[in-house]
Amino acid sequence: MSDSTQASPTVTDARQLVEYLAAGCKPKENWRIGTEHEKFGFTLADRAPLPYEGENGIGVLLGRLAERYDWQPELENGNIIALKRDGCSITLEPGGQFELSGDLLENLHETCNEVNSHLAEVRSIAEPMGLGFLGLGFHPTARREDIPWMPKDRYKIMRAHMPRVGTLGLDMMTRTCTVQVNLDFSSEQDMADKFRASLALQPIATALFANSPFLEGKPSGYLSYRSHIWTDTDSQRTGQLPFVFEPGFGFERYAEWMLDVPMYFVRREGRYIDAAGQSFRDFMAGRLPALPGEYPTMADWEDHLTTAFPEVRLKKFLEMRGADSGPWKRLCALPALWVGALYDSTSLDGCLELIKGWSSDDLHALRGDVSRDGLEARIGGRSVREIAADMLSLAHRGLADRRRLNAAGDDETGFLQPLHRIVKTGLTPAEVLLERYEKEWDGSLDRLFVEQAYY
Repeated sequence: MSDSTQASPTVTDARQLVEYLAAGCKPKENWRIGTEHEKFGFTLADRAPLPYEGENGIGVLLGRLAERYDWQPELENGNIIALKRDGCSITLEPGGQFELSGDLLENLHETCNEVNSHLAEVRSIAEPMGLGFLGLGFHPTARREDIPWMPKDRYKIMRAHMPRVGTLGLDMMTRTCTVQVNLDFSSEQDMADKFRASLALQPIATALFANSPFLEGKPSGYLSYRSHIWTDTDSQRTGQLPFVFEPGFGFERYAEWMLDVPMYFVRREGRYIDAAGQSFRDFMAGRLPALPGEYPTMADWEDHLTTAFPEVRLKKFLEMRGADSGPWKRLCALPALWVGALYDSTSLDGCLELIKGWSSDDLHALRGDVSRDGLEARIGGRSVREIAADMLSLAHRGLADRRRLNAAGDDETGFLQPLHRIVKTGLTPAEVLLERYEKEWDGSLDRLFVEQAYY
């Protein structure tokens, strides 16, 4: 993400913002897959969250990764806060969650190889340091006050603002991890169709990937506590977006919504300027209190787009944001689900048919229900498990029709196998963990740090 400076074009007209989003349209042969996943670091000795500082801290880990594997460090105030290499980046979430933002790849075989290579690199550095990484949607044992904050000025601004707009925003920042996939569109209509299908079906993915049933060492009452967190983070920038389902939805309507999402910050000359709660509309008129008389650049718009957190987010591509992080096989299953469902026109039409008749109220209720009930939640007279089975069939067909084969001649449908097993058993990953907690682990989560870790 480039610094927001006056080298970027000045923005004074909302049409420029719409044109920016529309510039994401690509012909189908140029569609790619971008996968992101987050994970919790912990010390092997006592399973404590990792600080940035210290000889076994995240700063040293990043430095050693850069040195051994030719990553390019990115500094802020003298601290390594990110690594970049060949279209990929490793970044830090506020509580030290390690995030890989992958390259734009042509098929899921490449995507899964990328994930595996990344985890192997991290493990090779982390294990000699006595560190491990955990794939879960919400930190299972740490309290909010146990999580060290990373030295990024952006997070200082957000940390101060979150308690003004919700009770769980700080938990979202420090104690959640997700896996997501970023996908392309060919036209405004294609974007709108994909946005509608994926936004309505995002709770289905939440149920399939529900993997965060614990809160501070005990069952929380939720199967995806991560998903629950988003219900009281900041209502102005999160959740379902009813206008996406209205006639005429397109780039302009999304840009208008983003103009009403309050700002967090502006970047100038490497500094973050606090603009929390202020208006991008005022900024375009030269009336931003944080920078009176100045106008935004297109880089400021790019930054602002990253500060909205709906279940599906539009930039120059669409981000699917509804899944808990988990073991490595499910990191590959999430992009497989959405690529199969959305990148094949017949499967996309099937998804749109699947959601017909679902109202905004239905979707709002479903979003809350799946965090507690998983596959047993219901909408339109059907269970999420039944809908998930239909969605998986559509995704399977879409992947089969793509015919992207690896060296062994296998297509991409194998990446859906973990999800087929979940639907067949009717048990979310969270319910499997809860059963082990009750029957095998004697009420202790020590084994969780082994079974869900990336070893």
